[in-house]
Amino acid sequence: MMRLDKHPHVVQWASEEVIIPYRSPIDGKIHRYFPDFLVKRINRNGDRETILIEVKPEYQTVPPQVQSRKTSKYLNEVKTWGINDAKWKAAEEYCKDRGWKFEIFTEKHLGLKK
Repeated sequence: MMRLDKHPHVVQWASEEVIIPYRSPIDGKIHRYFPDFLVKRINRNGDRETILIEVKPEYQTVPPQVQSRKTSKYLNEVKTWGINDAKWKAAEEYCKDRGWKFEIFTEKHLGLKK
């Protein structure tokens, strides 16, 4: 968050301020998704742009590899992926409707892992 405070091109930012409805593939019900950050910045062309950012561990940003043995860990990974995927599709549509961008940051983006 200090990066956002100190970045010269960031005009404004907020944490978990946007609410996006999404349908869970687990229970079929509508839930609320709160992306981690809303950032308004000046891009390289000098234009203002708005970006919704979700921060997740890299392993949660890809579907789990299919396993023959359905352990509780594997089933939890499948559930987590399904929910994340539904949230991110809803976020992409939400942003598209508003002319915003949606990005998912991992520990690599944050310089925490090489």
